[in-house]
Amino acid sequence: MLLHGNKLKLDSDLIPFNLKGIDGKFFSDKYLDGANVTVIAFICNHCPYVKAIMNRLVDLQNRYYNSGVRFVGINPNDTEKYPEDSFENMIKFAEKYKLSFPYLIDETQEIAKSYDAVCTPDIFVYDGNRKLKYKGRIDDNWKDENAVSEKDLEKAINHLLNDEEIKFEQIPSMGCSIKWKNK
Repeated sequence: MLLHGNKLKLDSDLIPFNLKGIDGKFFSDKYLDGANVTVIAFICNHCPYVKAIMNRLVDLQNRYYNSGVRFVGINPNDTEKYPEDSFENMIKFAEKYKLSFPYLIDETQEIAKSYDAVCTPDIFVYDGNRKLKYKGRIDDNWKDENAVSEKDLEKAINHLLNDEEIKFEQIPSMGCSIKWKNK
């Protein structure tokens, strides 16, 4: 089912987390201390929207890493109902796409809920003060990278690196619904 990301209130604080990464170690928001820009991306292994944009996310992290931009991928999906999103498959997914940023599993789904994430991908961008400044799409064509004319995420990163306010329209992310566990 196609969903669009919710509009979390801008200027909210980065929500703390401590989740297991694909290396088996726990990774917390403390890793992001000192980052000029932080990009939290709720992603998963099976979603066609995520697969279509993964190379773009990895490219952005690689290009902006030396500028103090840090990406974190978080998989919030129910891995029992969606075994393709399992921890073991996260490792394979990271290898396939050559992830250059931490990829974490939100087994309890509490972090995704606290961020009000609704789809994969769902993107949250924080400034150096850990305040939410951008909540929106990566670009204007998830299917065809060659047809992209508006690189919203890259533009937001550049604004924040230049201490500029983001004044352009923030169009919500679009993707597959998060696969919530039954209560």
